[in-house]
Amino acid sequence: MTQMEAARKGILTEEMKAVAAKEYMDEEKLMKLIAEGKVIIPCNKLHKCITPNGVGSALTTKINVNLGTSRDMASLEEELKKVQEAVDLGAEAIMDLSSYGDTRKFRKMLTSECPAMIGTVPIYDAVVYYHKALKTITTDEWIDIVRMHAEDGVDFMTIHCGINRNTIDKFKKNKRLMNIVSRGGSIIFAWMEMTGNENPFYERFDEILEICREYDVTLSLGDACRPGCIFDGTDPAQIEELITLGELTKRAWEKDVQVMIEGPGHMPMNQIAANMEIQKTLCHGAPFYVLGPIVTDIAPGYDHITSAIGGAIAAQNGAAFLCYVTPAEHLRLPDAKDVKEGIIAARIAAHSADIAKGLPHVTDWDMKMDKARHALDWEGMFDAAIDPEKARAYRESSKPQKEDTCSMCGNFCAVKNVNRILDGEIVTIFDE
Repeated sequence: MTQMEAARKGILTEEMKAVAAKEYMDEEKLMKLIAEGKVIIPCNKLHKCITPNGVGSALTTKINVNLGTSRDMASLEEELKKVQEAVDLGAEAIMDLSSYGDTRKFRKMLTSECPAMIGTVPIYDAVVYYHKALKTITTDEWIDIVRMHAEDGVDFMTIHCGINRNTIDKFKKNKRLMNIVSRGGSIIFAWMEMTGNENPFYERFDEILEICREYDVTLSLGDACRPGCIFDGTDPAQIEELITLGELTKRAWEKDVQVMIEGPGHMPMNQIAANMEIQKTLCHGAPFYVLGPIVTDIAPGYDHITSAIGGAIAAQNGAAFLCYVTPAEHLRLPDAKDVKEGIIAARIAAHSADIAKGLPHVTDWDMKMDKARHALDWEGMFDAAIDPEKARAYRESSKPQKEDTCSMCGNFCAVKNVNRILDGEIVTIFDE
């Protein structure tokens, strides 16, 4: 029984109880949202060490961290360090995008040891696993990889099933500046063009649903035609694919399979809110998982910032799941430092959006910081900081003469002086 089927039958699972408590939400309300497909709990039956988390616009915004090996950086040990860093920093999901080496070994390590939700992209792994020319991979082999990932315990899978022959026609007739930038999208596009066949993930979608239902794998319906630059945002190919994903969502729900929808990658700020509304309408309120959006294309080395801007706007307007972007985006595989910066930026975006959404107890964290600041309690501030290590390092790098001030304001500290005046003290500033 999937989480969706249980909710529809009025069965409160242990995972639902955990999510309801974490989100300060009534259990009956949560079950209703899961039954409707508006909240998901990605939780493969075989992933025994998982800490359950819910994903939906009515819940706190969740963070996904992409990592994995490549031909140029194939160390499993390094990737496992990044996994631990991500979990320690509060990321709720890890997506393994490995494209080289013993990918199955790494995937099984994740599902046996990592408490975060684990996601994968089977289309990448097929190329690695079969180790043969793309054109020669058969439809059966594509589907077999999906089953393998389910058997390995992954909680959600990105399946590029929205790019069918009709979508490709739209793409070809409406020229783009950046064409297709989705790695999985480009692979299946190339396979379809070389073989002349329909997308196997679209053609045999019912088989994929049976696999997902058996293991309770959440389908992350991939956006092969996501825009790769701001000039391609909200174009016909993107919208055509989204229409198809909406149709596939309803088919998945008929089988009690949980679904989320992947969204745009690059997009001007003024289009983001409208895109969230379009998605909610076309995809019937299924949780939206956005890859950014990156709001300007000029900032390689700083795309964790451009992404956080777009992510905050998207989450405020209904996105439920933010995929982090690191400073290394568009440049190289991220290292552990990049991973940390990307996670922190994404968590700031998510938290800012949750404040704007008015979710219960979200501002408790800010109140803790504000009380420490009011009291000039530096240790309290570090304790409340999203990155205590960095906050402490900044203060220690420029020690003030007096411990109750910082090196910027010193005796001019407004908080210190107003506190003292209100306590009836005399403030002279210069001769103190």
